[in-house]
Amino acid sequence: MARSLDGIVLAPVVDQAPGQVGTGTRFVYHERDGRIWAEYTGGDIVRGYLVGTRAGDRIDFRYVQLRTDATTATGHCVSEVTELPDGRIRLAESWEWESREGSGTSVVEEVR
Repeated sequence: MARSLDGIVLAPVVDQAPGQVGTGTRFVYHERDGRIWAEYTGGDIVRGYLVGTRAGDRIDFRYVQLRTDATTATGHCVSEVTELPDGRIRLAESWEWESREGSGTSVVEEVR
């Protein structure tokens, strides 16, 4: 199992579509006793939050965000946690919107 996510900062590797997270977005993760939560902001995101659980190297969470165009969005994500050769954390994510149509994949990596 990869190390704890508590206190680490992650960022997307590539930009998503407009109105979504992108390389300018930063996630600050917290982890306690199998519970995960994070705050995120940057790029097209004014404020976002996620909450969920971790079992081994699998994270399951829901997210809600406020975008710069004053709209909100919610969704569900399942991520696989791995540790890169340089010791940084990577999350390979499969997500789907719950507030609208759409789904996809993304990768976020620890920022040092």
